[in-house]
Amino acid sequence: MAGDESEEEPNLLRAALRNGIPAAAVTGRAEPAPPLDRPWPAGLRWTRFLGIGRLPFGLVANLCWIAVTALVTGGTSSMLREPVRAGAAGYPGDGTALLIAIMVTAPLALRDRHPLAAWRLSFGALAVLALSPWPPGIEYTEGGAFAALMCVYTVTVRCSRDVALGVAVLSFAGVWIKDADSAPGASMLLLLPLAVGYAVRVRRTSRRELAEQERRHQDAEAVLTERARIARELHDVVAHHMSMIAIQAEAAPYKVEDVPDETRRDLAEIRATALDALTELRRVLGVLRAEDGAETAPQPSLERLDDLVGNARGAGLRVETRLDGDLAGLPPGVGLTAYRILQEALSNAMRHAPGSRVEIHVFRDAGNNGNGGNDDIVGLGVVNGPPGGGQVPGPPLPGGGHGLLGMRERAAALGGELTARPTSEGGFAVAATLPVRARETT
Repeated sequence: MAGDESEEEPNLLRAALRNGIPAAAVTGRAEPAPPLDRPWPAGLRWTRFLGIGRLPFGLVANLCWIAVTALVTGGTSSMLREPVRAGAAGYPGDGTALLIAIMVTAPLALRDRHPLAAWRLSFGALAVLALSPWPPGIEYTEGGAFAALMCVYTVTVRCSRDVALGVAVLSFAGVWIKDADSAPGASMLLLLPLAVGYAVRVRRTSRRELAEQERRHQDAEAVLTERARIARELHDVVAHHMSMIAIQAEAAPYKVEDVPDETRRDLAEIRATALDALTELRRVLGVLRAEDGAETAPQPSLERLDDLVGNARGAGLRVETRLDGDLAGLPPGVGLTAYRILQEALSNAMRHAPGSRVEIHVFRDAGNNGNGGNDDIVGLGVVNGPPGGGQVPGPPLPGGGHGLLGMRERAAALGGELTARPTSEGGFAVAATLPVRARETT
């Protein structure tokens, strides 16, 4: 097994290199550019008091980078036009120096809207500068190097893995071909935007996956709620009336003397039809009350707790878990309810306390109440601290606000209890107890 894995990894690497280099150079595409009218990050919303925060964040960000590019271009041009270079033989003139400065720094202004095109322009400009005999003694310009590193970072965040790998390979090859003496230092510097960009992309992907998982969970809850409402109405209204029809059709011949035989046959047929309809209605109610409407697609349980915790850690939470007791073989309803409560608690921690430390304790207590009864329960505890690293809570989700109510209803449906309260440290604690032998409901 280990040999198969070791052989598979080089194959994946070769495939990524084979696909990544052409994608980085020619065929690749970045993710769509973020909209200019996107909202301001939570940490910058105070700018509304200065007036600038009332403008679209994307527009302001692009204008700021254009201004930074102009400053970097001016500094690079001044560096190239220093007297020691302007007086050297082969000096091409101030106009050419300004053109070179624009070539190597202009990608900085393009990277937000067109990151991959900006990197290609930066790579080409630095290659032209490397092949040019002027300016002598300069491997890199500070402005050009800064623009190139920012382009590499944006590509790593906004492009696929293959494209990012191709960009990394071509960039490392470029610095070694350009100047072997400065290549080790340039390579170490190049690792920084690659590593930070990769971490940011993983974090964003994990957040999107967790948000999508939460959205699917909410959609599924809405569907189940609507199906339960329909089932109740069918049972309370339609089934009642069908039962009355069957009873009245059976009793009608005894209320009137000398009922014709044809009428008796018609009433018997009405009763039989009503009873058939009741049988079919019970089958439909069984489907509506089933969580998935079918006997396929098994629901998640505590066996998938590792996946849930992994997604939460990928979204920035520092999660620690402690499992006590025999948690295997729980009844499906108990396992599903425990999983959904933990899922909702982690989603709330991610939304209201990003970057916080979260402690999860799941245990099973198989005891006896002393009266011959079974006190076998599953206990859940989720405690999160305040937001970590200076992060601020995200805005509430549209249609949100029902998570705690849903968790309490799930616990109550099994005869259990759930409490949720703030902690003295500024965090939040959720605790639930679920009887393993849940009471039967009809």
